[in-house]
Amino acid sequence: MISKHPKLTITRQCQLLDINRSTLYYIPAEIDRSEEYAIKWLIDEIYTSHPEYGYRRMTVILNRDYDVKINRKRTRKYMREMNIHGLCPGPNLSKRGRAKYLYPYLLRKMNITKPNQVWSIDITYCRMPKGFMYLAAIIDWHSKYIVAYELSNTMDKGLITRVVNKAIATHGKPDIINSDQGSQFTCDAYISLLKSNGIKISMDGKGRALDNICIERFWRSLKWEKLYLEEYSNGRQLKRLIDEYILHYNTNRPHQTFDYTTPAKIYHGIPFLKISA
Repeated sequence: MISKHPKLTITRQCQLLDINRSTLYYIPAEIDRSEEYAIKWLIDEIYTSHPEYGYRRMTVILNRDYDVKINRKRTRKYMREMNIHGLCPGPNLSKRGRAKYLYPYLLRKMNITKPNQVWSIDITYCRMPKGFMYLAAIIDWHSKYIVAYELSNTMDKGLITRVVNKAIATHGKPDIINSDQGSQFTCDAYISLLKSNGIKISMDGKGRALDNICIERFWRSLKWEKLYLEEYSNGRQLKRLIDEYILHYNTNRPHQTFDYTTPAKIYHGIPFLKISA
């Protein structure tokens, strides 16, 4: 737009275009995200151990225990980008109806007695050497069995609809699916998919991660028992580790809730399956 001109000087061209001449010489600095990734790694690890921590306490822990110089505003920004928040057992003070697709929490005091009565769906970060990938999973509340999961390098509505369709195709339709109020679960594609299959929609109260505690506990097990112990450098290796762990979790890992039997046994009667090393 601005170039050498036989009659118009650079200064005059800037005046005519109403722009600051100094902007012509500005070279944008390359953004270094290594620090951001490192901090998000720590937030993911701390939150997995202490899901009750909100951004205020998370800021204190990062500064005190990890010597990370960060303020509350930045911690809150990162936690929001990671779609995580502290568990809040208090009353739900959010106002329903502010978003087009908000639904009430249907599971309070519900007696869940059989498989496919209630499923929970959620997304978690899986850290990579540079950045993150996103894992969506659906867990059956009664048996704690993982009925479907999908790994993606983007967190969008397509990830959610794919995992729901996979679960329904493999195991049939549940009576209810519960989620949080994240944007992936309050979009037309997700709501329409559940409604078209006759599935009742349940959502946690705002800031009440305890409402979806079933899958929160699974994320903790996956990360501490597998992902934090293994080395991987790409999505293919991460997917292999997740496949291995979920097979183990469903079919081999004794579950205290069920007198140390397995989720698979409770879900559809599969006996103990020994997996070769």
